[in-house]
Amino acid sequence: MNLREPVIGEPSIPHLVAQLTHDARDVARAEIALAKAKAGAAATRYKNAAVLFAIAGVLALAALITLLVGLVMTLATLIGPGLATAAVVGVVLLVALVLALTGRSRLAARPGA
Repeated sequence: MNLREPVIGEPSIPHLVAQLTHDARDVARAEIALAKAKAGAAATRYKNAAVLFAIAGVLALAALITLLVGLVMTLATLIGPGLATAAVVGVVLLVALVLALTGRSRLAARPGA
């Protein structure tokens, strides 16, 4: 048997290179499809979590409003409805001002300083 003669039934080197190129392309396409599927699943998971957080925020706001209305109604029996409303609104605005000033100072502060 001559070493330079191709063995019958075995593919040639150009055929093997072409097959390798085709297989590499298929692997690259599969990896891209897998990455797209993972990104889509993550996006869906984050979207669902964001919707749940939004609903929780709306419900918490409704609970806070209900609490404040109850506080006004309770104080109204002691100091009258107008003064009770003014007192509750004043305290809530004071808390909001403190939170806003704290947030502003944290934004103005330099990291590491």
